[in-house]
Amino acid sequence: MFSKSQLALKYFKYYFTASNGKGHGIHSPFVFQFITEILNDTTGYPAYKTVETLRTKLKKDQTILTIEDFGAGSSADKSHQRTIASIATNAAKPRKFGQLLFRMVKKYQPHTILELGTSLGITTSYLSLANPGATLVTFEGAKTVAENAKNNFKQLDLQYVRLVEGNFDETLSTTISLLPSIDFAFIDGNHRREPTVNYFNTILYKTNNFSVIVMDDIHWSAEMEEAWKYCKAHDSVTLSIDLFFVGILFFRKEILEKQHFIIRF
Repeated sequence: MFSKSQLALKYFKYYFTASNGKGHGIHSPFVFQFITEILNDTTGYPAYKTVETLRTKLKKDQTILTIEDFGAGSSADKSHQRTIASIATNAAKPRKFGQLLFRMVKKYQPHTILELGTSLGITTSYLSLANPGATLVTFEGAKTVAENAKNNFKQLDLQYVRLVEGNFDETLSTTISLLPSIDFAFIDGNHRREPTVNYFNTILYKTNNFSVIVMDDIHWSAEMEEAWKYCKAHDSVTLSIDLFFVGILFFRKEILEKQHFIIRF
């Protein structure tokens, strides 16, 4: 992964070269709507309080878990023993991005949602609460973390969440083959180029015109930047949005010319 100073320089460049996030100068009606109705939606949805109350509780939990990490690992904690509080603080997606995913799902109303990287289920909860009737399949490699996530889902009464345990490389293809389609996917798993590209390609054959794929940490390392570059250049992708910490891919055939946007968020 990039060092803190490298990431700071990259973010500095992104911040001062990206579109300002207000929609000014954006000529794509679809992207303008995305900015005004999703990025800049400041509504205080009740689900926000529900999930953040859970996060606050988990950040105080000093229970120690022994973790088998199949990916590139935590940038903050390389130990195979971590407290729930440490995972909630360092591994869970920040509130700002969890709530962005909530708004995207609320806006696009996907029927089938896929998440690679459950962790403690904080982001999963945002995804599920945005469209409670949707089928949500989430994958977690670490058994002890998955068990805690399941308890959190029960606490929030998330009835349509299915958690698949085990190495993504062994569980993803089989699970996806049984789904009718994938309307929304959040890839937050193995932070290496080849696995990330493989996950994208595996998900791809179940996407449709209205599908959305969100990739986490696209500037986390040189490998993740390469993976992002590959995915957004794929022939099936007609529109990409780079928000620095996440990248968003759309497949809308009505967008006749491939478009790439970098937007401040």
